[in-house]
Amino acid sequence: MNIRWLILICIIALAITLPARAGDILDRIVATVNNHIILQSEWQDAIRYEAFLSGRPIDQVNAGDRKAALDRLIDQELLREQMRSSDFPHASSEAVDKRMQEIRKEYGDSENESAWKSALVRYGLTEDELKRRVALQQDLLGLVDARLRPNVIIDSKSIESYYNQELLPQLRQSGAQQVPLAEVTPRIKELLTQQKMNQLLVAWLHDLRSGSRIRTETEPKDSEGQLQ
Repeated sequence: MNIRWLILICIIALAITLPARAGDILDRIVATVNNHIILQSEWQDAIRYEAFLSGRPIDQVNAGDRKAALDRLIDQELLREQMRSSDFPHASSEAVDKRMQEIRKEYGDSENESAWKSALVRYGLTEDELKRRVALQQDLLGLVDARLRPNVIIDSKSIESYYNQELLPQLRQSGAQQVPLAEVTPRIKELLTQQKMNQLLVAWLHDLRSGSRIRTETEPKDSEGQLQ
């Protein structure tokens, strides 16, 4: 999993309304973001999806995880508003397919169709649903990158400092061979860029929340025991 995905995954969940599953009796609003509503079914789908990505059994999801998933849905809707208000280009089909393949590899043998479908079933997902979620994730990653990366400047002093204070000690501790600064400069620069972008993203989301009408209609405990 690449650095960009690790850093930005905190806000990339799911905000796509899907048909109710068989057996669902009642759907209700759990939050509103400006004029957009978030339904309990969307919240539960987001929890399933996040558990799937992390390989975490559904029965290990606790109240804190559920609340965090709802917060991410709210943040995601705020970012989607930004995307809708501009001529932001959607992610290419190649980028979406590449991410789908990465996810399959994380579940083991990417060529084992039976095992892959079984994993999807365990989390109540279909491949088409998963692909829609991945496409949205790629869109949001692109939005954040386009908005924040131009504001980040990493100088040579910062790169050298990271090399001496972080990378070299890690290499020595692991017994790995030391690598020249010039060889790892591009990777260090990208890592520091992503760290700075993460800080900027937190501040951006804070500003978006401050200027929005957000209301939650439920507490995390309301979804306990409803994921099947």
